Amino acid sequence: MIERYTLPEMGNLWTEAYKLKTWLQVEIAVCEAQAELGYIPTEAVEEIKAKANFDPKRVLEIEAEVRHDVIAFLTNVNEYVGDAGRYIHLGLTSSDVLDTALALQLVASLDLLLQYVEDLIVTIRQKATEHRYTVMAGRSHGIHAEPITFGFKLAGWLAEVLRHQERLKILKGTIAVGKISGAVGTYANIDPRVEAIACSKLGLTPDTASTQVISRDRHADYVQQLALLAASIERFAVEIRNLQRTDVLEVEEFFSKGQKGSSAMPHKRNPIRSERLTGMARIIRSHTVAALENVALWHERDISHSSVERVMFPDACILTHFMLKETIDLVKNLLVYPENMERNLNCYGGVVFSQKVLLALIEKGMKREEAYKIVQESAHAAWNKPEGNFHDLISKEPRVTEKLSSAEIAECFDPQQHLKHLEEVYQRLGI
Repeated sequence: MIERYTLPEMGNLWTEAYKLKTWLQVEIAVCEAQAELGYIPTEAVEEIKAKANFDPKRVLEIEAEVRHDVIAFLTNVNEYVGDAGRYIHLGLTSSDVLDTALALQLVASLDLLLQYVEDLIVTIRQKATEHRYTVMAGRSHGIHAEPITFGFKLAGWLAEVLRHQERLKILKGTIAVGKISGAVGTYANIDPRVEAIACSKLGLTPDTASTQVISRDRHADYVQQLALLAASIERFAVEIRNLQRTDVLEVEEFFSKGQKGSSAMPHKRNPIRSERLTGMARIIRSHTVAALENVALWHERDISHSSVERVMFPDACILTHFMLKETIDLVKNLLVYPENMERNLNCYGGVVFSQKVLLALIEKGMKREEAYKIVQESAHAAWNKPEGNFHDLISKEPRVTEKLSSAEIAECFDPQQHLKHLEEVYQRLGI
């Protein structure tokens, strides 16, 4: 991932040095397990732990000659360890190290993402609480529907992120899996107990039935879960973009002092962060195709997945992390304009209250088809006219006034009638 979107916390987990560090963790955990079972001398393991090191530049230098990254790494480590190095990688195949170490990287990345998901939950809940009574027009098909509150809109976001939190917690169990099972997964040259002990030391669970690799359905699940989280963030971003349109202007991204929106038009205040988030979601979503295609490897293993994962996992994790941080900041500092919400709600004399009038007429004994026709006529007569006023037209309609009193009509136009059950939703979410 390019530096522009790489934050240090996550970026550090996907450096070459961190990757090699996890490789060494796996090799040492296996050596410790071998020693516990009496397969190699304990003194040798202590020497390995004391001396083992690596130099990423040296590893690349060796790899340029041998054309094998794990062999290059082991060669470099043995340059530090010396004679005891003969016990490193005993009975292992490269994928034992690669896949188990990758699990460590993916778990560390997921732990960081879960921290930020929790921060996003707190941020949305705070903003929803602040605007639990801020009335606005709900919209379907982009058209005014019925009154809601901005807090209720955010409640939907909160519920969605809470679901992502649960999915990611489940995902951690799915991906926190290692394998130390040898060349084709049959333990021909390694005791299965070594795998169990080494994985336990690393905080992983042994794979149930590995081939030479851990099957890539787990990894595809990982990328798909990140893509789903990114899709939700995109939904929030698109909502903000729509509500920030000049002709709506109910919310607006924070615009800092000195910020400029356009090189040509000084007035512009553009939703650039929401647009950026929308674009990033597309990138993460695109990785799901590659992740799914990685599942179908030849026989017990090929390396067609390897080159994909070198790009896919760092990009997906780093971008998701960036998106979460951006979204937290965006929601926390979002500018909300209740006056504009009220203005838009009452557009054309409160046409959004049409259903309440319809239901009131039906309750008074009018047939639904007749009531619908009467209300629609008044609503459409007010629609898209600067002076259009649905409330006035309904209040002067004889077929309505013979059924409803002025007080009953006024009650139909009270937005609180639409909001009386929202407390139940807020209570479910701790808002």
